[in-house]
Amino acid sequence: MIRRTLREWQRIGYGDDDTTIPTAEADRIAAVAARSSFAGRGGEGVLEHGRKGLRARGVVGVIAAQGCQLEILPKIEGLGEHDASDEALRRRLIHMLAVVHDLRIDAGSLAQLGWQKDTILELLIRLFCARLMEAVRMGLPRRYVDHADDLPALRGRLDVTRQFSRHAVAPQRLACRYDELSSDIALNQVMRAAVSRLQRVAQAPDNQRILRELGFAYADVAEVPVPALRWDEITLDRTNQRWRELLSFARLLLGDRHQQTSAGSMDGHALLFEMNALFEQYVARLVTRALAGSGYRVSAQGGHRDCLFEADRGRFRTKPDLIIRHGEHPVLVVDTKWKRMAPRIDDPKQGISQADVYQLMAYSQLYGCRHVMLLYPHHGDLPPEPICTRYAIAREGAEETLHVATLVMTGPSRSHVDALKTLLGRMLPSPVPA
Repeated sequence: MIRRTLREWQRIGYGDDDTTIPTAEADRIAAVAARSSFAGRGGEGVLEHGRKGLRARGVVGVIAAQGCQLEILPKIEGLGEHDASDEALRRRLIHMLAVVHDLRIDAGSLAQLGWQKDTILELLIRLFCARLMEAVRMGLPRRYVDHADDLPALRGRLDVTRQFSRHAVAPQRLACRYDELSSDIALNQVMRAAVSRLQRVAQAPDNQRILRELGFAYADVAEVPVPALRWDEITLDRTNQRWRELLSFARLLLGDRHQQTSAGSMDGHALLFEMNALFEQYVARLVTRALAGSGYRVSAQGGHRDCLFEADRGRFRTKPDLIIRHGEHPVLVVDTKWKRMAPRIDDPKQGISQADVYQLMAYSQLYGCRHVMLLYPHHGDLPPEPICTRYAIAREGAEETLHVATLVMTGPSRSHVDALKTLLGRMLPSPVPA
């Protein structure tokens, strides 16, 4: 198995040594990536398939084809850190995923993971399997399921309509309807679907072993295709609360981020995450925590106001990443950008896109909001302290303000919440509780 690891926007050339990738394997990897939902119209939204090599873009995760795997890691750097190890980047990516998908991953679980030898996919499989095995040992959830069957003796109640339409001339069979306690329910079908999918993609021997054991545990549960799973029939109550986190985990592993592809003789799979979207969702979760109990309300991907109107029809609908409201009034619009700001010594504008500035100015006008903010991840080439710069919009001394800020992405999420409390406290009219 050929395995290579890249960072976002990094390139790997074709070749036969450990720092390159053979051309045939690269072609297979690129073919799988091109069929991803993140690939876009040109098919290069995940990987650029060039004459001299492959180049990663802003999508991270694992792409696997026959005999080869390509792992793409995000560039999440600490203060003063210029070249984090692959192990550290895997830890930080899993931390972001855990926050976004409500997965409680404790230090004990993390200590047992093979950070150096395994890809993000194998690490997530290992975490999921450990949690699922622990839950299965306590027993599969069951509930009473309605059955209809033709039996020689009455069980439950008689289905009179079916009895006289189907068995009018054969009364030795009784049309029965009865409830039976069963493990073949929607929740278990989701877990079996996750186990079946992971059995086909896991490479690590310990993951393969535990998935086989889980396959035996779910042998009496119907195997339902992923598109046909009845998520809407799953009800979590006090009797099965321990499955809530596993359900979020299964949704992550079965969702559109994890795709199996097949085209002719070419088979493969990909578990991918768009870093722009992941950063936005991560910040949204942390801002909600930071403002809990403050009277402010956070909405993600809300607003939906139109920029222009043609007669009574709106055009160019907007979707700000985050809107913070006090009551019904917007007080701060935040747009997150998974981009690397440039140090001032290199660029007075610090690499901030003019289009991004125009977009935030439009949000200020459309939503009647005096304060808007562009939020970037901090990285090692910037000054040690997180950036928070204030710009008056349109004229000197204007009350309308564009804030440009950075968020340090290393360390525990608690420190990120505290940093956002401090940052938002400078911009919001009412104080944020400490």
